[in-house]
Amino acid sequence: MKIKDNFLLRKVADSYVVVPVGKLTLDFNGIITLNETGAFLFEQLQKGAEREDLIENLLKEYDVDPEKAAADIDVFLEKVKDADVLE
Repeated sequence: MKIKDNFLLRKVADSYVVVPVGKLTLDFNGIITLNETGAFLFEQLQKGAEREDLIENLLKEYDVDPEKAAADIDVFLEKVKDADVLE
């Protein structure tokens, strides 16, 4: 899985936002707001991480049990797919 090239993740104050750039601004109206964990996962997806990679990296970075991490990642991936930001 990989995030489309024309989406940028930026930190604004204490939040993270994803905004479209270039031609995507014509098709994608709005911004996506993320918390720190969401931004971490988004960055992983920008590098082409798969679901298993996301789980492994989340477990290394945060103190969370594997079942909770997997469930939260599944919710996150569903939202990212619904927002149409994956290639």
